[in-house]
Amino acid sequence: MQELNKETLFKLVEEASKVLKNSYAPYSNIHVASAVLTDTGRVYLGVNVENASYGLTICAERTAITAMITGGDRKPIAVAVVTDLEEPIPPCGACRQVIAEFNPEATIIMYSVKTGKYVVKNLRELLPNPFQLEKQL
Repeated sequence: MQELNKETLFKLVEEASKVLKNSYAPYSNIHVASAVLTDTGRVYLGVNVENASYGLTICAERTAITAMITGGDRKPIAVAVVTDLEEPIPPCGACRQVIAEFNPEATIIMYSVKTGKYVVKNLRELLPNPFQLEKQL
């Protein structure tokens, strides 16, 4: 497993930043990209994709988690959330819950490409009591 030092987290930010331009946000004009680093060392990317029927919009974090599952991985250890807004933004509540499904201890790095500001938190700080069912093995 890759060590989660500052260099690793910023490599994840760099990967997400590369796809930020692919974000589809004609309604909110809030562009977000995400990169998920798994315990196998693989990185999965996602962007937000808005829809005229707002409830059908999918966030960048959930897009990246979906790519992770499709790729055969199951444990995100770090998630980068990159935006072009002035301030870094955290994952929304739904995204926090989806990330927690696979690792409630994931590291979240929130980054603004516009200002270079960033915040690093453990998911437990953002979602201290995620909804969980007992999983049948």
